[in-house]
Amino acid sequence: MDALTRMRCFIQVVDSQGFSAAARDMGRSKALVSKYIGELEDELGVRLLNRTTRQVSLTEVGEAYYREASEILQRIDDLQDSIQSSHQAVKGRLKVSAPRSMGDGLLNRAMMEFLVAYPEVVLDLRLEDRFVDLVEEGFDVAIRVTDLEDSSLIARKIAPFRTVVCATPAVIEKYGVPSTPADLVGRPCIIDTNYRFKQNWTFVEGDGKTSVTVRGPVEVNSASAGRDAAFCDLGFLRTPLVFVSDDIHAGRLVAVLESYEPHNSGIYAVYPHRRHLTGKVRAFVDYLVTWFGDRKRAGETCPL
Repeated sequence: MDALTRMRCFIQVVDSQGFSAAARDMGRSKALVSKYIGELEDELGVRLLNRTTRQVSLTEVGEAYYREASEILQRIDDLQDSIQSSHQAVKGRLKVSAPRSMGDGLLNRAMMEFLVAYPEVVLDLRLEDRFVDLVEEGFDVAIRVTDLEDSSLIARKIAPFRTVVCATPAVIEKYGVPSTPADLVGRPCIIDTNYRFKQNWTFVEGDGKTSVTVRGPVEVNSASAGRDAAFCDLGFLRTPLVFVSDDIHAGRLVAVLESYEPHNSGIYAVYPHRRHLTGKVRAFVDYLVTWFGDRKRAGETCPL
C-alpha cells in the first residue's frame, strides 16, 4: 500500500507540475508529499525529479518511470472499477433457502416477479424445512420465520407473519369451539412438522406465553397437505394464515383462538454480511420488502 501511495503521489506531482499544487489536489501537506517522493527515490536508488525553486521536471529515468507507473496505476484502477461494478451489478446466480411451506404462497410469487424485474439474475431456490448453514453451504440469502439464534447473521424483516388454528364446520360441530389453548388437549389436531416445536403449540396468553401439547391422527410436513387433512375433517389445523385465508372467508374453515395468536412475528431475510453486500442480494431483499409493503399500503389481502 505504501508503494502504491508513493507511486500515486509521484504521478500527481508530475501531473500538477509541482509539489504545492499536488498537495492541494491530494488534500495533503506539501511536507508529506515531499516525504513520499523522497522515500520513493530512496527505494529505487535513483533521482526521478529535478527540483528548482521555480519548477519541477522529470529526469530521464523519471520519464520512463512515469510512463510505466501511469500504466500500472491505470490497470489497477480499471481492475478495481471492474470488480466493484460486478459486485454491485444485479446479475449472476442467487442461491436462496426458504421453507418448503412458504414457497407455496405469496413469497414464491414475489421471488418470481423479482426475476422478471431483474432478468440477469439466475435464482437457485432451495425449498427445504431445515436451518441451512449460509456460509458453509454457500447460500446468499435464507428466508426464515423462526427466532434467529446466530448473532453473526444479519436479518431484515420482509413482512409480518401470522398463523391461525382452524377446522371445518363439521369438526367444530362435533368437538365444539375451544375457548382457550388448553381446550385443544384431547381434541384431534393435525400436526405440521415444519414447525420447530411440532406438537407443542405456543400461544400468547395475558402478558406471557403458554404451550399446549396436542395429538392427532396425522402428521405432515406440508402446509398444502395439512389443509387437505383439515378438509377431510381430521381435526384442528394450525397453519400460516396465507394458506387458508380464502377458505376462512368463504366459510369452508372456521378460525378459532385468534386472540391467542402472536401478532408480532415476521418473515426475515437472513444473510451473513452487511458490509460489501453484493448488488444481487441487496436488490433481492429490497425488492421483497417493497413488494410486500406495496400490497399492505394498497390494502390488498396479504395475510402472511
